[in-house]
Amino acid sequence: MEALISKRLLRCSSASLHSLGQFYFNSTNAGFSTFHKSRDVCSSLSGERLLSADCSLVRSMIRQFSTSILTPGPDEGASPPDLLSKKTLATSERTIGLCQDLLIPVTNFHNEDKGFMVLPGDVFDLPIRKDIIHRVVRWQLAKRQQGTHSTKTISEVSGTGRKPWNQKGTGRARHGSLRGPQFRGGATMHGPKPRSHAFKVNKKVRRLGLKIALSARAAEGKLLVFEDLEVPTHKTRNMVNYYNQMENTKKLLLVDGGPIDEKLKLSTQNLHYVNILPSIGLNVYSILLHDTLVMSRAAVTRIVERMRTPINRKLCHFDHVEGWNLGNCWSNFDVLVSTKGVSVQKL
Repeated sequence: MEALISKRLLRCSSASLHSLGQFYFNSTNAGFSTFHKSRDVCSSLSGERLLSADCSLVRSMIRQFSTSILTPGPDEGASPPDLLSKKTLATSERTIGLCQDLLIPVTNFHNEDKGFMVLPGDVFDLPIRKDIIHRVVRWQLAKRQQGTHSTKTISEVSGTGRKPWNQKGTGRARHGSLRGPQFRGGATMHGPKPRSHAFKVNKKVRRLGLKIALSARAAEGKLLVFEDLEVPTHKTRNMVNYYNQMENTKKLLLVDGGPIDEKLKLSTQNLHYVNILPSIGLNVYSILLHDTLVMSRAAVTRIVERMRTPINRKLCHFDHVEGWNLGNCWSNFDVLVSTKGVSVQKL
C-alpha cells in the first residue's frame, strides 16, 4: 500500500511536492524555522536535486504517518503477499445433502421454456450413500431371478432299479443302481432346485435407496423435468432428433406420471438407448442404468406422493366379531382388542 502511494506521489510535479512540503512543515510537529530552512534549500536546488529533495521529503512523511514500512520488491506493480486474503473464495456450487428444495426449469422436447418447478429436498437432496444403493440393487437383482433351475435326483432319473452285478466275485466296485451320480446319465447330487432368491430389505431402506438415486441424478445435473412427454408423431426419427439435442447423454430414461402414450411408445421401441417407465415402476436399478433421467411434472408429483406416504402395517379392523372363530387363528394373526372392536393383524 505504501509502495503504491509513493509511486503516485513521485509522479506529481515539483510544484505540487513543494506545496505538500509547505503543508507538512506548517503542521504542529515541525517548527516554523524548519520550514524556512527547507524553503531556502528547495530554492537553491534545481533540476534533479530539487526532485530528489522532494522525494526524501515524501518518504519522511510516509514514515511518520504509517505504522509499518513495506520495502517494494523488484516488481513494484505486484501486490504484497501479506495483503492477500488466504480464505477460500465462495463458489456457486451448492452443498449436496442438506435436504434443501431445488428450483429447476421445466422444458419439453422442443426445448421451450415452461416455467420452473420446486423439487422437495426430502426426496431430491439427500446425502449420497453408496451402501444403501448397493443393498437395494442386490435386493432387486435377487428378487427378479426366476429361480426355475432344477436338476434330477436319483429318484427322478430314468433308468432301471436292479442291481447291475453281484456284490462279490466280479472284482469290480460294488453298486446297487445305475442311476447314481457316478454313472453317465445318472443323478446330480446336491444340485439346484426351484426356489426364490429374494431376501428381505425393509421398506424404509428401499424407499431411501430411491431417494438417494434421485438425489444423485439431481446433483449431477442429469435430472430434467418436462411439462409432458407428448410427441406429435410416432416416427422414430423425431425421438432421435430429441435425443441428439441432449448433450453428454448415452442412455435416456423417460418417466411419465400416468399410462404411457402410444405414440411415445412406438417412437422409442426401436431405440435401445431410450427406455420408458411409468412413475409406479421407477426403481433404483433403472436409474443407475441410464445416465440421464427425464421426468414429467405429473411423474414428479406422483413420486413425491409415493415417497411421503407413511409406511404402516396393514390392519384388518372388525366392528363386530360375531360369527368369527378367532380361536383357530391365533398362530397366524395377532388379535388386538380395542374399544372399537377387535383388529386382526397378520404376522
